[in-house]
Amino acid sequence: MYTPDNETFTELFLSAFRAAAIAGNRILEIYKSNDFHVSMKSDNSPLSSADKEAHDIIKKQLIHSRIPILSEEGRDMQFEERKSWDILWIVDPLDGTRQFIQRREEFTVNIALVTGGSPLFGVIYAPAIGEIYFGIKEIGSFKINIKEQNPDLLNMSFQEIMDISKKLPSSMMKNDTYTVLASYNHVNKETLEYIDEVRKEYRDVEVKKVGSSLKMCMLADGIGDVYIRYTDTYEWDTAAAQTILEGVGWSINSLDTNEPLTYNKESLLNPYFICKKSDSILN
Repeated sequence: MYTPDNETFTELFLSAFRAAAIAGNRILEIYKSNDFHVSMKSDNSPLSSADKEAHDIIKKQLIHSRIPILSEEGRDMQFEERKSWDILWIVDPLDGTRQFIQRREEFTVNIALVTGGSPLFGVIYAPAIGEIYFGIKEIGSFKINIKEQNPDLLNMSFQEIMDISKKLPSSMMKNDTYTVLASYNHVNKETLEYIDEVRKEYRDVEVKKVGSSLKMCMLADGIGDVYIRYTDTYEWDTAAAQTILEGVGWSINSLDTNEPLTYNKESLLNPYFICKKSDSILN
């Protein structure tokens, strides 16, 4: 497994951080203008012109690293080409396209650096909400409130980023309510059955629907207790969030094997998974 030295690692992190910032700010401009086009992909999921612009921006920002990029908008890349990649970027230029189209603010830009099948760091920017999250393996997970601090995201050094970041979790829910986070559009029979099981364990259960990878960021930030997914997701939906979750002692594990999700597999589909604290009584 290739591991960058400290100087290279910092340069790569700053490249991802700035790429997320530039792409997210452009997505926000398009969102505010309400001037975008929507088409449908072969899997019947929506694709907006904002997705395409964000993909192009991120590719331009990361290409100088000479590390291959696996993006949602490059999903047709064959495993024969990818299987030799020991290190790669995994990118979702606009996660939560449905929320973007429906005028909900819960859309994100996701960028992760993955080596040996495991993410080294991940950056998630929610531009409409004004928050940027990041997790770095063996260091931890953090958040910057853009609206409160108005930082110059494009010109900050790594140390300046760390200086204005708040270590996660920044919120600690201390009430008796057990909060299950769920998708707006992907709650199925199995999900409802799981929620019924949770209700048997806890008297007061709240189900909170949230879009995009923001669900996993909220868990890392102390807002919510579990997120389970019984419908299809892809590697770009989870890679960046995985480091943010793991940085606060959470896991994102396959429901089949109870092992952490891995990346750059022959099939880019994730197994069904659960995000929970390592000491949770619920599997």
